[in-house]
Amino acid sequence: MISFDIDEYRYNLRAAAIILDGDRVLLHKIEGDAFWCVPGGRVDAGEQAATTVVREMQEELSEQVTCGKLLWTVENFFEYRQQKHHELGLYFLVHLSPASRLLTSAGPYIGNEGKLKLTFAWFKRTELMTLDVRPSFLAQALAEPTLIMQHVVHHEQS
Repeated sequence: MISFDIDEYRYNLRAAAIILDGDRVLLHKIEGDAFWCVPGGRVDAGEQAATTVVREMQEELSEQVTCGKLLWTVENFFEYRQQKHHELGLYFLVHLSPASRLLTSAGPYIGNEGKLKLTFAWFKRTELMTLDVRPSFLAQALAEPTLIMQHVVHHEQS
């Protein structure tokens, strides 16, 4: 995975999935964290970011997905577990199989990230401002009726 420490920062290259179902978006929470985020993971060396998204959804939820267009490139600066991060995030529009259990059952859905439990759930896009969503720009960006390609520079407030 492309993640390394330089000076006081941990640098990550992350690929993330924006999965929509009508007016809902799929988010997940990692065991021990208080906030929600979109699924995804760090890109492996030699791996295309779109492939990372497909792999992560298979590993975390046993779901087959199709990776669509790139929505956002995000330079994200934040602190997580007392570590400063500089992350380059590539956020893709991702499509579930029409027969996906995520579309046919209410959830929440349980997955895993190594030894940590992941909880996945659907949230209305217009209600994200009431949640702790990270990176926080997503609450507003996902509430927009049309999602357009953007370059975002985001500094998360502690």
